[in-house]
Amino acid sequence: MQPLPATVSINDPGPSYPVMANRETRISRRTYLAGTAAATTGLAGCSVLGGSTGELTVAYMPIFPDLQYFVMDEQGYFDDIDRKVVGEEFTDGPSIVKAYGGGEIDIAMFGVVPAMILVDRGLPAKVTAANIKEPMAILAHEELGPLWDEHGSDAFDVWQEERGEPFRFGTFPQGSVPDILLRYWLEQEGIEPGGDVDIIEIGGANAVWQALANDEIDGTSIMEPVPTRVQSESVPYETFRTAARIMPGQPAAVTLMSDAVRDSEVATQFLDAHVRANEYIQDNPEPTAEIVEDGIGLDSDLALSALQGPLSNFVTDPREIENGTAIFSEFAARTGKLDDPLSPDEIFDYSVYEGI
Repeated sequence: MQPLPATVSINDPGPSYPVMANRETRISRRTYLAGTAAATTGLAGCSVLGGSTGELTVAYMPIFPDLQYFVMDEQGYFDDIDRKVVGEEFTDGPSIVKAYGGGEIDIAMFGVVPAMILVDRGLPAKVTAANIKEPMAILAHEELGPLWDEHGSDAFDVWQEERGEPFRFGTFPQGSVPDILLRYWLEQEGIEPGGDVDIIEIGGANAVWQALANDEIDGTSIMEPVPTRVQSESVPYETFRTAARIMPGQPAAVTLMSDAVRDSEVATQFLDAHVRANEYIQDNPEPTAEIVEDGIGLDSDLALSALQGPLSNFVTDPREIENGTAIFSEFAARTGKLDDPLSPDEIFDYSVYEGI
């Protein structure tokens, strides 16, 4: 199998996710309610969960696909877990991988690609839940649509003939979730990166938005809130394809648990709270938008529009992303993120969700 073509990098963004700016520890509302019982019944086999503190350390990122964490914390769902939940905030997946490898993390809510990297390295963990499915969109300059209607995938050739340069996609670095979805779609359409189109690496959603607003790129593969922001601003871009159309069951953020957690009742308690968070998000969009503003820093009006859009598919059942994860595993191996593609049984533990 041929390796994926190289990309052009803007400002040398480095690893496949933005470099970590900080790491923040947040204690859940259960901190002062845990009592002595939780501290005296530690679980064996995990350096954090099995400690004398009886804490459950959860790594998460301040991103839209990790919204369940913020809802669980804000609504007090962590109170029903038989451990004191301690949240560790990270701004990138590789830093979570490093912390997990150091025995600092029990549960991680982050991208499916770094989750697969942990499994590929032989660390004791598996994905027990999806956080969201089909959250990405391909955005393109509004002038591409009419060309596509007339010429199909040859529209990119016409674009280059008319403008003297290839269509420029800008998205997260190679091997990231947006990058893999983009490359998969291009491959399905018979379009070659580096030939028919260019792919420029850009680190971070805000940087992608600025590149669109400044006309530095012609399209992108990106998650919320950028698609909603494009709709609300006077910029000449539109949603060209949604992930649901390109790859049904496309994965993004997932919930990964250590073996020690998966072998305990805490695992099903956490996923039960995860399910309740999804129900809350669906039934209470306006209060959820306020949670997004407080926890993630996205304006509540913009958050509400995103929550009511087609990309906010918050789920828990890991089987809903199984097929898409298999595709991502293959592409991650082709980019060198994994030694070899992983099978679903190597990545997922379905029993925790089934035990709710």
